[in-house]
Amino acid sequence: MFLHTRLKVRDIERAIAFYSRYFNMTCRGRKTSPRGSQLAFMQVPGSPTELELAYLPWDPDFQLPEDIFHLAFQVDNVPDALEQMRAEGVKITEECTTMPNGRSMAFIEDPDGYEIELLSGQPD
Repeated sequence: MFLHTRLKVRDIERAIAFYSRYFNMTCRGRKTSPRGSQLAFMQVPGSPTELELAYLPWDPDFQLPEDIFHLAFQVDNVPDALEQMRAEGVKITEECTTMPNGRSMAFIEDPDGYEIELLSGQPD
């Protein structure tokens, strides 16, 4: 069973607010690791999987390599989600497109620059 994925973040409160607001995740718990990392465990709705957000005080200005990692989330309606996110200042990196299978897809960035794919429609 897949348990969680860790993302380094620059501001843990901002990251918690982002994933709670746009993906209905709830913060299941917080702790400080033995190394001093501030951790927040975000529960993915309807799944035992979590997104672990980690603020590492010794690396607050980390750089993300391009095109190495992204998250994908199913949303009810990609154009509606993009409209809301754009109005609230979320960076849209690829506008909505409709794929041959009828699914809609777009890409955004979270506050730390992680790429997020938004999908709607029935999976193949």
